[in-house]
Amino acid sequence: MKKVFALGMIAASMATFNAQAAPKEINLGILGGQNAAQQIGDNQCVAEFLKEELGVKTNIRNSTDYNAVIQGLLGNKIDLVINMSPKSFAEIYLNDPDAVELVGITVDNTDDSRGYHSVILVKSDSEFKSIEDLKGTDFSFADPNSTSGFLIPNNQLEQSLGGNMDNAYNGYFKSVGFSGGHEQDIVGVINGQFDAAVTWSSMLGNENEGYSAGAIRRYLDHDKDLMSKIRIIWKSPLIANGPTLVSNNLEPKFKADLTAAIKKLSAEQNECFSKAAGGTLHLADTNVAEYQSIIDLVKATKFAKR
Repeated sequence: MKKVFALGMIAASMATFNAQAAPKEINLGILGGQNAAQQIGDNQCVAEFLKEELGVKTNIRNSTDYNAVIQGLLGNKIDLVINMSPKSFAEIYLNDPDAVELVGITVDNTDDSRGYHSVILVKSDSEFKSIEDLKGTDFSFADPNSTSGFLIPNNQLEQSLGGNMDNAYNGYFKSVGFSGGHEQDIVGVINGQFDAAVTWSSMLGNENEGYSAGAIRRYLDHDKDLMSKIRIIWKSPLIANGPTLVSNNLEPKFKADLTAAIKKLSAEQNECFSKAAGGTLHLADTNVAEYQSIIDLVKATKFAKR
């Protein structure tokens, strides 16, 4: 009788543990800087998939900026991000290298490219053909925690023009600021708020379709004539694509199940994964080494004297 009672207590304890271990809901973080309604809609299929696959409710947390997602992952308020900015991952890693786990890198379906580019946009009917033509103009970055929207183009401009953003690169530009996001940069150029601004693109695939991935491709959902209104005058060296991240604060068994589910989503329901990731993309294996150059640049920038 004592043995039966003991076994019963063990079973009850295990059931209680499992109930506590498997969350009833998780939070899916989305980087800000684009149309909120569209971003939530693009991620709805992920929430539906995870409900069916894991029986868990997924709350879609659309953020006003990149920093909100960074702090959400560091503060255990965000559990999953489908396509994180490499710079934002670097910020997390430098704050706490054990905060998140890399599920994979988002890879282009077109040719398995593992990278993308920061690009500078101008209006198609402007006289600007290169950075050399932008002296005395109004220039905009996207978000300070964006890789393509700030980190890389800022570094390139510092190297080529000297100075830094605070002094408009030794007075080269009339003004330099942040719009708040990639979509705002695109809109700002079209509306004449900025003479030039940065965003991101795979620069692969059909140009008329906004290429295979990037903010330009996403914005075409709002404006089918976008490609006739803008022109790209500069692109950066290749940048490692964004990673998919899960929080290490999750119970290990559930985290493993969530990781497996996201990989299954990428492989078996790629249209959904691509929609959420912002282009025709799928997951491939990665590790911290693939982002080390970004981590090193972020670290160096933090300690650089202005």
